[in-house]
Formats: sequence, structure tokens, C-alpha cells
Amino acid sequence: MTLEDYCQANRQRQLDWLIEYVRIPSISSSPEHKHEVRRCGEWTVREMERIGLRNGQLLETGGHPAAYAEWLEAPGAPTVVVYGHYDVQPVDPLELWESRPFEPAIRDGELYGRGTVDDKGQVLMHWAAIEALLQTEGRLPVNLKFLVEGEEEIGSPNLDGFIESHLDLLKADVAVISDTAMYGRGMPSLCYGLRGLAYFQIDVQGPNSDLHSGSFGGAVANPCNALADMLARLKDEHGRVLIPGFYDDVRPLPAEERTELAKLPFDEAAYRTEIGVDALTGEEGYSPLERLWARPTLDVNGMWGGYQGPGAKTIIPAEAHAKVSCRLVPDQDPAKIAQLFERYLRDIAPRGVRVSVQNLHGGRPSITPIDHPATLAAKRALQRAFRKDVVFMREGGSIPVVATFDALLHVPTVLLGVGLPDEHAHAPNERLNLDNFYRGILAAAYLWQELAQTRL
Repeated sequence: MTLEDYCQANRQRQLDWLIEYVRIPSISSSPEHKHEVRRCGEWTVREMERIGLRNGQLLETGGHPAAYAEWLEAPGAPTVVVYGHYDVQPVDPLELWESRPFEPAIRDGELYGRGTVDDKGQVLMHWAAIEALLQTEGRLPVNLKFLVEGEEEIGSPNLDGFIESHLDLLKADVAVISDTAMYGRGMPSLCYGLRGLAYFQIDVQGPNSDLHSGSFGGAVANPCNALADMLARLKDEHGRVLIPGFYDDVRPLPAEERTELAKLPFDEAAYRTEIGVDALTGEEGYSPLERLWARPTLDVNGMWGGYQGPGAKTIIPAEAHAKVSCRLVPDQDPAKIAQLFERYLRDIAPRGVRVSVQNLHGGRPSITPIDHPATLAAKRALQRAFRKDVVFMREGGSIPVVATFDALLHVPTVLLGVGLPDEHAHAPNERLNLDNFYRGILAAAYLWQELAQTRL
């Protein structure tokens, strides 16, 4: 039996397998579900060993455990580390679900349930590909190491330390992650770049308590006014960030990449209607997709201070606050951006207030060039599975483990995702398109074949 015939004949069993996985309520943020998260990790190890992977282990991390297994019986072939996660998001608000989140239901060719697309379905498609190859060919064309963590949905607080302490175990030539979406329905896609993040809180302190604005207004600096003034000076009217040095390390967007991105269908009018705005804005000189994926940003995520109750209260508030995020692109360093951000705010702070900056979070951007041999191998695999041309894309968000793999394992990462943008990951009625799931199984199997013939 051929690989393709085996996958076709086993579709119902693969679906039942995924349904069993999704039924485990592995909500990593919920203390009440701690036992279920561990049970899911144990199930993950057991299933990886059942299909033929070796050395299955549930490894402690300081939080929820990580599941590991490997197949290292292809001497001379590349070694691939495959990353995914078995934990899922909370299900609230439960009343918005059309079916129970941990009782998967099939409607119109979609499997509904928490974790179907993010990320249990995309993890299991790799297992199904491995099983199919072992059953039809008796071996795998490459060496594989699987790392499936249980804390991705809470920010992977222990992952970097875990990887750093297991470098020999995870040593590889390339990494593969399937936790991303295609550009659109019917469009097999390869994401080759992710933005990083620098996240801050600004605290502005004025008088030692709220003051009567009639008695003190005009003589005492108002922290809310001061904060508004500083925030207004972070960007200009053309969408450029005004922090000195902010763009110094930004890698220019090559002409060939701009050409590839321009080929993607983007309906600006439909996009505006979908999100409810009458115009798009941003850095001049770049298309909306370029601004969303390949240019750095600075956004105020929240601001508060002073009186916010009903009616009027005439005060000069004692303090004001804001949260600000910067999305970063290669080769920006979140630590350097944090230094530049704090220095600039201190330079522009008005007299009469004290300004402090909390550096809350940082993550590095990542990119694997579209002409990298591993990326091209993935392109061929997707084309074989979907029988369509593959488009290249970036994403504006972050997958922190990609930067970790780059920094600690020194490997390129292939992002082979089969989700869709409208599949409600993190929201009620999460779902996975089953045709993409079945084609993803073939794409994963073809990827191992293609990588075996690729000089990395």
C-alpha cells in the first residue's frame, strides 16, 4: 500500500484519534485543570511511543511538563526537531459555544472543539504522517525529535530554561513548527518571518495625592496631561516612531520579498469593513501587508489615571499610567529597544513629574529566508499535498520559541501551518478544516522526504 493510499484508508481513524486528544481539557492557565494538563502530557508521550517513536519521556519544567520522543534511525540524514503544544486556552464565555468545547463536533467539514487547530490538530497531523510512513515504508527518511510542551498558552515561562538545559537532547539541523495559519482558504502558505515584541508600562507621578484643580490648577503639573504629551511625541504624522535609534537595526525589506507579498490577494475595503474602520493608517511608503508583517510598530495598548467615575470631579490626579508595545522586526533587539525607549521618555518628560518605565516583556523577531533550502523543501511538500502553488507570507505576531531555537539551537525554522485565519483559535467555536488536516498529514510526510534529499 502506498503512503497516499494508507492515509486515505485511515482518515476516519485519524479523525477519531484527534477527537480523543481534544477531549482532554488541558487548560494550562487553570489551577483546577492541572491534573488534566499532566494527563494530556502523559497521553501525548504514550501516543508518540505507540506509533513507533522511541525514548518517550514526560520531562519536568518547573511548571507543566513537556512531552518528548524521538526516532533516530536514519544515519547521515538530517535531524529535525518538531515543536508543538498540547495545552489549550480557557473556554469562556461558555455560552457562546455552539457545541461543548471538549466534546468535538463535526459540522460542514469542520471539527469544532478547543484545541482542534491550536494546536492539537496540527501536532497530531505529524504523528499521523509518521505512522503512515512507518506502516508503508518501515522507516523514516529523516531523524525526528518531538517536543510538545504544556505551557504555550500561558507564555511558555519555563521553555527557554528547559531548552537551554536540554541542548544535547534537542540538537538538530532544522526545526519545524505547525502552529500557524494559511493566508486564506484554499491557499497553502509558508510563513517565513515573525515579529518580536517589546512591552512597557509607563508610570507618571505628580503630587503626593490628588489635588483640587481650582486651588492648584495652573501651578502644578498634571500627570495625565504630561503622559498625553509624551505619548503624542512617540510617533509623527507619517507613522514613523520618533525614538532616536529605533530604526537603526531594522533589516530592509528586499525588493523580491516586496514583490512576493504584493502577489497576495488583499481586499482593503473588505478588511476595513471586517474590523469596522473607515481608513487604514501606518508608516508611509509601505503597503498594508508590509506594515502588518515586516515593519516595526509602536502602539499604546492602554492608559489610565485620574477620575473615571460618573459625573464630575475636578482634580489634578496624582498619577497616570500607560502600556505600550513595540512589534519588532529583524534585526531589532528588544533589550536595546527597551533602553532607547526609557531614555527617550526621560528626555521628553515635562517638568514637575517623575517618570518611570517598567520593561514587562521582550521577544526577538525571527526570519528564515524564502530561498533557504529548508523553506524550499517545505514549499515542495505543500505543493505535492495541496496540488496548488504555495504563497509566502509573514505574520505580525510572535512565536517566542522560534527565536529561542535560533539563539540556542542555531537552527532555521520552518512554519508549516494548515490553520485558517477564521478558525477562532482562542475564541468560542474553535475549529479545524478537515480537508486541511488530511492534506496536512500528507504535507508532513512529504516534508520528511523532501528534507532527506536536501542539503541543509
